[in-house]
Amino acid sequence: MQATKKQEKTEKNKLFETPWHLLDPWQAAAWLKVDPEKGLDHEESRRRLAAFGPNTITEQRRRGPVRMFIGQFTDFMIIVLILAGVVSGLIGDLTDTIAIVVIVVMNGIIGFVQEFRAERAVAALKRLASPTAQVRRDGSIQTVAARDLVPGDLVLLEAGNVVPADLKLLEVARLKVEEAALTGESQPVEKNEASLRELESPLGDRRNMAYKGTIATYGRGLGMVVATGMETELGKIAKLLSQEQESKTPLQQRLAQFGKRLSLLVLTICAIIFAVGLLRGEPPVLMFLTAVSLAVAAIPEALPAVSTVSLALGARRMAQKNALIRRLPAVETLGSVTFICSDKTGTLTQNRMRAESFYVGESLREDIAQDFPPPLLYGLALNNDARRDEHGTVVGDPTEVALYEAAVRVGYDGAELVKTMPRLDELPFDSERKLMSTLHQDNGGYLVYTKGAPESLLPRCVEQWGTSGTQPLAVENIMTEAEQMAAQGLRVLALAWRRLAESPTSHDTKMLENDLCFLGLVGLMDPPRPEAREAVELCRSAGIVPVMITGDHPATARAIAVRLGIAEEDSKVLTGQDLAAMNDEEFERQVKAVRVYARVAPEQKIRIVRALQDKGEFVAMTGDGVNDAPALGIANIGIAMGKIGTDVAREASHMVLLDDNFATIVTAVREGRRIFDNIRKFIKYTMTSNSAEIWTLFLAPFLGLPIPLLPIHILWINLVTDGLPGLALAVEPEERGIMQRPPRPPQQSIFAEGMWQHILWIGLLMASVSLFAQGWAYFTGSPHWQSMVFTVLTLSQMAQVLAIRSERDSLFQQGIFSNLPLLGAVTLTFGLQMAVLYVPALQPIFKTEALSLNELLFCLGLSSVVFLTVEIEKWVRRRSKFVSPGVPGKADA
Repeated sequence: MQATKKQEKTEKNKLFETPWHLLDPWQAAAWLKVDPEKGLDHEESRRRLAAFGPNTITEQRRRGPVRMFIGQFTDFMIIVLILAGVVSGLIGDLTDTIAIVVIVVMNGIIGFVQEFRAERAVAALKRLASPTAQVRRDGSIQTVAARDLVPGDLVLLEAGNVVPADLKLLEVARLKVEEAALTGESQPVEKNEASLRELESPLGDRRNMAYKGTIATYGRGLGMVVATGMETELGKIAKLLSQEQESKTPLQQRLAQFGKRLSLLVLTICAIIFAVGLLRGEPPVLMFLTAVSLAVAAIPEALPAVSTVSLALGARRMAQKNALIRRLPAVETLGSVTFICSDKTGTLTQNRMRAESFYVGESLREDIAQDFPPPLLYGLALNNDARRDEHGTVVGDPTEVALYEAAVRVGYDGAELVKTMPRLDELPFDSERKLMSTLHQDNGGYLVYTKGAPESLLPRCVEQWGTSGTQPLAVENIMTEAEQMAAQGLRVLALAWRRLAESPTSHDTKMLENDLCFLGLVGLMDPPRPEAREAVELCRSAGIVPVMITGDHPATARAIAVRLGIAEEDSKVLTGQDLAAMNDEEFERQVKAVRVYARVAPEQKIRIVRALQDKGEFVAMTGDGVNDAPALGIANIGIAMGKIGTDVAREASHMVLLDDNFATIVTAVREGRRIFDNIRKFIKYTMTSNSAEIWTLFLAPFLGLPIPLLPIHILWINLVTDGLPGLALAVEPEERGIMQRPPRPPQQSIFAEGMWQHILWIGLLMASVSLFAQGWAYFTGSPHWQSMVFTVLTLSQMAQVLAIRSERDSLFQQGIFSNLPLLGAVTLTFGLQMAVLYVPALQPIFKTEALSLNELLFCLGLSSVVFLTVEIEKWVRRRSKFVSPGVPGKADA
């Protein structure tokens, strides 16, 4: 039994390691022990199914829902919040306990939902598989479930079929396969059964193979299954998806570091305050409650809620602008991204062919026109198999659709012309002749129209159409022009015609495809999206480097990149083969300088993204195909196309562009920067407030003052100042010049740009005015000293939140009413503080006493010192001749 299993394993390894594209059809059939005329018999197919397993995309065993949910609460900051909630409940503050528990559970649910992303990506890969297939077994054609296919099965392909497994093609009849989702090719690939000679040839060049998940668009074929399930190219991508680990967003990284440092610092300071209080002879219970209350207040438990609300509001705004956020932290990541690695086909281009250039009458024209030679216009329309469907849409081979639409643009509709010039016969295109000819009747005479590769068509021409009729054929000039067009990334076709007085005696190539008159050249391309160039320019102005990564031809990739402004004419194009020849060290030396990659395999896209990340860059990857999914998964943010994108790409992505518009990314970048600015403002605000509370409690004993705040005061300040005002900062409008500054360096601390200095010294200022109020009242014998320090500390935080709305502009320049939620939160907080002071029923709960009018005005005056100081700080920044490149508001928008 063990020997049998070992033999089967050896057989499987030999099978899946075989370079099938190098074998002739008969060699492949002999290797798999199958008769090409009859196929496998029933018993052999059952045996192979048991040996090789079902033809399905499998997924790795993942954590169950319970473990997945519990795993959301293992983060260091979450653990501290849970402990703070328990402590808060023990000292009797249910409000804080409820708030902490709600926030922790909310974050747990969000994380739990997000963890299904990888599983959905694999599920989408499974949905790509063809559910049934036509196979030849026991000498007859049968329909079987695609999951039951085994190596050696003979599969029949027709136009419209999804290829159900990796196939070695045995017979081909004008078969074309759409491989854009797997290889990046922008047009269907013509297949043949001839063996290749290059072992490491890219998937896109293996014309004698058809791969699982691709689509047959034209012709027919017979293929032999050589790989099933996870051993197919599609399955290998599924393995990449399951093996790759997601990278954390900048926000997650910064908040994790912030939470750890803050928690340790707060615990240390609270321990010092507790020890100093005991040394002064304060009651131990009171000092314990004070230290614990300060610890609860100093940990900004509203931070996760504020970041979540900020991201959710940003996601909602972006959804209204056709950017669907699948994972909330991705909104902020776009604000930090430094490189956008974009797939060409369907992302930067329109994913359809268009006739872009014409060589007619010895001159190059950019678009088709009415003054073109009539035979050329007739030839475009009539020598064409594209047709309109019942909805009026032109369907067929993309190249022929492009030629058909070009003729329609100047009034030559093939569907109408064929009524008066019926097609009598045709010589279909084949890979040997590289020509297609049609024979038409015209007013008693006969016309032959031929199109194909210039090097194949010109030897069959004897003259050319010039500006004044026919003239001698200038082969060298025409070929030079064709080569120049090809160098621009165009697919070049030549057209010719011939008039016959009588019906040809035979309809073979010798009779129809000789003595032709050359009419012109047509250059076709999958053109860039009209808005893509502007989007690229906006990205560059925002300090973001766009990079094109495609499986297409290098010349085509360079041409598109130049037209979009991604690269220059002399820019180097790095091919997949070039990349494979480089070691990691050599590649990383030049990765930041490369702007265009061509003929790239899926695993190489991952290598590019990782190399940029190793250089400290934050990378966004856009794409729409199966081949993009692994890179989308490991990029700092993966961006998929919503309309033409595959399910695989969408499920592996962090964000989906609903309109498939590259320019929508710019909107997302702007929103991401605004959101990060606002989260920074909240951290600045809440940490300055917490710093003030710590300074106040820490310094009072050294100034000979009693404990300035009771535990209930600390918790109240924490509740009313960290709550609504902090959340209202989430809707703060964007800073001026937000898209004219470079991305914030990914490795930069969240406290950079002078923020930690601001937290310390403004916090110290707030503590100073609070302690000044306490000292003045205490030493003058006022019994309201504790209520005064409580009020000054609360109101000075409201003054600060109004002043820090912008890091550069004055509040009066912004407009006090430009953030109504914040204005409402400040007004409500002020009202609640007044209620605590003046409502008799609340005074015993909060241990307060009513202040006189003069005392209240004195408190208001001291609180305004904080507002004026921050405004002066911003004025100095505006006046400064040197402003750090990363400072928001450096340049006006």
